[in-house]
Order: sequence, then C-alpha cells, then structure tokens
Amino acid sequence: MARIHVHTHGKSHSIRPTSKVAPSWLTTSPDQVSSLVVKMAKDGVSPSVIGLKLRDEHGVPLARSVTGKTVTQVLAENNIKSDMPEDLERLVRKALGLQKHLRAHNSDHRNVRSLELVEAKIHRLSKYYKGIGKLPATWKYAAVIAQLE
Repeated sequence: MARIHVHTHGKSHSIRPTSKVAPSWLTTSPDQVSSLVVKMAKDGVSPSVIGLKLRDEHGVPLARSVTGKTVTQVLAENNIKSDMPEDLERLVRKALGLQKHLRAHNSDHRNVRSLELVEAKIHRLSKYYKGIGKLPATWKYAAVIAQLE
C-alpha cells in the first residue's frame, strides 16, 4: 500500500500472526499478560511499544489472541487511558518539533511544507476520531494550542 504524501511504498513487510487462537506452545496465562500490560503502561510505555515488548521479550505473538482483548481495551478496563489516541498524539508531537525548528530557522521552506503535510494528517485523523467518538466533537487542533501543550 502506498504512503499518503509520497509516491513510495512502505518497506516494513511485517506480517501479523494468521491464527486468531493463542498458540499451543504459549504458557503465559491471560491474567499474566494483562498484568504485564498494566505494569508497562504504568511505567509510561505506549500501547504499540507494549505490543512489541510482549512479542519480543515475553513471547506473546498477539495480546488479543491470549486475552481476547486488545492492549488498549485492557488499559481501558484498568482505567489507564490517554486523552488522545496514540497515533494522533505522535503527529501532534511531530508538528510541535517542526514548529520549534521553524521558529529558529524561519527560511527552511522544505520543513514548512512538511509541517503543512503533518497538520493535514492531524486534521484528517481528528475528523475520523471525532466520527467514531474517540475524541470529543469540540476538539480542535490549532498550531497555537499545540504549542501550549
């Protein structure tokens, strides 16, 4: 699948496990996986990194196949929920970094364009999250507000 603002394809080629059932060789119980997820989240680890650590360090291919719930659902059950979805939060942080760079280097026109593209992604993603109810309908991204956060 192509990227949104460039004419290239991704290079990751990582493939999720095909089976939705927990593998037979896995000895970790659902309660242990849930406690690991909660512990990592309390340490400040993001949900995507939690999934990677479960896979790489603890041998759990998918948290959903073991627990029946996604990592974010496990966090929501334990009242550990961020106010903004992770991908939107990363884009806002990226926009903040570009704005900081442009304050120091105001003639960097390439990064002006990069900031425009990132903000377009933010607006598109926020429209989606408002539609499905993950963000309040009154949430609005503005460059000035993002600088204050």
